[in-house]
Amino acid sequence: MAGTGGPEGDGIMRRCLRGMALLYLCVKGPRLYRVYRQNGRPMALRGRSQEQEEPGVSWESFYQPRALEKHTDSILAWVSVLWTISYYSSPLAICYMFRKGYLTMSRMVPLGQYGLTLLFLLAGVVCLRGLGRWSNFQYIQFIYILEKTKIENNSDNKRILSSYNFDFSSWPVDFRWDETSSKNVKGTGPLGGVSLLKPDPRPRGAADSVLHKIQKLPCQITSYAVAHSFGRRMLYPGSVYLLQKALMPMLLQGQARLVEEYNGKRAKLLACDGNEIDTIFVDRRHLGDDKGSKLVICCEGNAGFYEIGCISTPLEAGYSVLGWNHPGFAGSTGVPFPQNEANAMDVVIQYALYRLGFTLEDIIVYAWSIGGFTATWATMAYPDLSGIILDASFDDLVPLALKVMPESWRGLVTRTVRKYLNLNNAEQLCRYQGPVLLIRRTKDEIITTTHPDDISSNRGNDLLIALLQHRYPKIMADEGRMVVREWLAASTPELEASVLSQYGVEDDWCLSVLQSYQSENSSLFPWIVGEDMSSDERRQMALYLAQRHLKNFEAMHCSPLPTSFFQIPWKL
Repeated sequence: MAGTGGPEGDGIMRRCLRGMALLYLCVKGPRLYRVYRQNGRPMALRGRSQEQEEPGVSWESFYQPRALEKHTDSILAWVSVLWTISYYSSPLAICYMFRKGYLTMSRMVPLGQYGLTLLFLLAGVVCLRGLGRWSNFQYIQFIYILEKTKIENNSDNKRILSSYNFDFSSWPVDFRWDETSSKNVKGTGPLGGVSLLKPDPRPRGAADSVLHKIQKLPCQITSYAVAHSFGRRMLYPGSVYLLQKALMPMLLQGQARLVEEYNGKRAKLLACDGNEIDTIFVDRRHLGDDKGSKLVICCEGNAGFYEIGCISTPLEAGYSVLGWNHPGFAGSTGVPFPQNEANAMDVVIQYALYRLGFTLEDIIVYAWSIGGFTATWATMAYPDLSGIILDASFDDLVPLALKVMPESWRGLVTRTVRKYLNLNNAEQLCRYQGPVLLIRRTKDEIITTTHPDDISSNRGNDLLIALLQHRYPKIMADEGRMVVREWLAASTPELEASVLSQYGVEDDWCLSVLQSYQSENSSLFPWIVGEDMSSDERRQMALYLAQRHLKNFEAMHCSPLPTSFFQIPWKL
């Protein structure tokens, strides 16, 4: 008997164990969405001849699941959606059940039994999905390279793994925030390259008495509840699971375009708060021109993703581009509170410096809408960045939050925003010494506080005024500020030209005055230029500076920015 078992029996046992291990990997493995293609062939097969490809296998751009995997995936997707809806509606459901008397022990026990039965059924569906994957050659190849990369995370394995688009939670980490803690880069943040937001110091005194703290406690609890429930989701709707689910086909298509057409390289970055940040990098340095040697880091809006966001503008303009998703958006984990946003931006810049090989002087930060917060934070924490471009951004969140909330909530809204959602773009931008370009949408319906046609209520105006007042306080005295406001209220190019003509702005004279001041004084802002000017000269200079820092784009808030408007910020 022992002789007949021998090596053949051992071989059968090993094959069975390998098959069971492979089935287990297919059960717990991530969902596979796509196999990227280049030059008509799957990127996963680069380096292999046509004869080496699996015979009878049709490689499509989208992963083709077998019937069993397809149907079980649909079931699990519907369960996920229903669970999300149940989660958000649970407070109302609990109130209803309480009023109907359903929250009793006699009624809760059967519900618990039904829930346990449902869990067993879902576990069975997951196992059936794994069985469907186990019979699919494409998935077997994918799970093999994924497990191999987890063991040996080298460039060759990562290159092959990047040929697949799958649930990003299973992607190995490419770069960690603490990889550079021992290095020192000019212009980095104060904590070894990690700059964190700091709360404003509060003076001690009677206001900090125990009684006062107790009196403020209900307000603080309410603000916390508002910020962490619907407040954060209203501010960043892109972090809502149901919206991401609806946008998934567009996100997959956009990502495929970046990888297949532009040879984009996806990477997972680990921030100091433990959040994983989803990024993509398009390298144009091999082209050998000035644009390709510049890196544009793109900061998306509150419902924007790098797959379909503002990244397309600098990409089409010919720059190297690094896009990233907010915490809680698509492949990034966490929630998009200001501190998490700052931590994410910090690790993105560190990745650009230490892994991609750019210098701070090569990097331009470009932001659209609410992305202005992380962009201005970056320039505050890394003052040697080459420049910043803010498109359709604002100075402060409070006026915009008050616009959409009831007047009776004014105190609650102001307190909640200041404590938990404080996007103070103007304050951060004024700490930056480098070139700045603001792009204002003349028909912006989002960041105006009155009517979209009232361009004078656009909060981009206040961002420009705050910047110029900080940098040129003498020029932006009363008459300078008033004339800039008048120019900003002009809703057409003809009206703008009329204002400039009225005050006789001479560009050559203004430029020569600024250059003369710069040659004789420190280049650090604020400048005291304009102290000995007449009122008319200050008006001329104020309008000249406003033109250099702000450009108008006749469009609504969400219109894509044409490449002709993407310009390097003005520098004296």
